[in-house]
Amino acid sequence: MAYIGNTPATSYTSFAKQDFTTSATTSYTLDNPVTNANELALFINFVRQEPTTAYSASGTSLTLTSATSATDDMYCVYLGKAVQTVNPPNASVGTSHLVDGTVTAAKLASGATNTPAFEAYLENHQSIADNATDKVLFNIEVFDTDGCYDNSTNYRFTPTVAGKYFVYARTTVDDSAGQYRNAVGFIYKNGSGIASAKINYDISGTSEGEAATQVVTTIVDMNGSSDYLEVFVSYDSNDGGTANIQGNANERSTNFGAFKLIGV
Repeated sequence: MAYIGNTPATSYTSFAKQDFTTSATTSYTLDNPVTNANELALFINFVRQEPTTAYSASGTSLTLTSATSATDDMYCVYLGKAVQTVNPPNASVGTSHLVDGTVTAAKLASGATNTPAFEAYLENHQSIADNATDKVLFNIEVFDTDGCYDNSTNYRFTPTVAGKYFVYARTTVDDSAGQYRNAVGFIYKNGSGIASAKINYDISGTSEGEAATQVVTTIVDMNGSSDYLEVFVSYDSNDGGTANIQGNANERSTNFGAFKLIGV
C-alpha cells in the first residue's frame, strides 16, 4: 500500500489497566469512560467478576453489587480501550529481539561497568631499610571513579561494589650503593599478602645490583564493604643500608591500580 509522506511506524496494541484503592463501598470512579460493564474486565482478589451481575458501569461510574473491604485487591482492564503506540509495551522485549552488537557500552546499566576503579602513584622517593617490609604510600591519584582509594591516611583501596577485581602494582626499588640483593612487591588483601613478584640478584650468594622493578598482578574477590587492598615492599641489601622505593611524577615508576571486572 502506498503512503503520502512518511510510512507510519509499526504500532503495538495493549489494554489500559486501572488499580483501585478499595474501601467499604460499592461505588468507584473510572479513569476512562465506558458505555457499559461489558467494556471492563473487573478483578477482585485476582478473581474475574461477571459483568452486569457483579458490577455495572456507565461513563466513569463503577458500581458493585457487593461492597468491597479495605483489604481487597481490585483492578480493571479496559477491554474497549486498546491503546496503540510506536513503543513496545513494558517487559515485551527479550534477548531474541536484539540484534548482536546493538547495545553499546554507553547504554549499559551501572552494574555492568568496570567501576569502582582507580590508579595512584608515588610522587617522591620513599626510604626502605634493609630487611624491612613497608607499605608503599601511593599519594597521587590519577583517577578514582568512586572515591574508594585513600591517598592520604591508609593508602588503601576499599571498593564499594562486590565482585572480582583486576589489581596491579609496580614497585621500583633503587639501591644507589649497588648492594641490592633482592626485593619483593606484594599485593595485600585485608592485611595479608595474596600475590607477589620478586627480583633476586643474589643467585650465587655474591651477586649484587643497583635497581629493579617488581610488577605484580592478580584477580581478587572483594565483598564491596570491608575488604581492602594495599601494596607492600620488602628489601634486602648486602651492606645493611637503605634504599629508595622510587617516586616519580613524570614516569610513575611506582604505581598501584585496580578495576572491577565485567561478566565474571
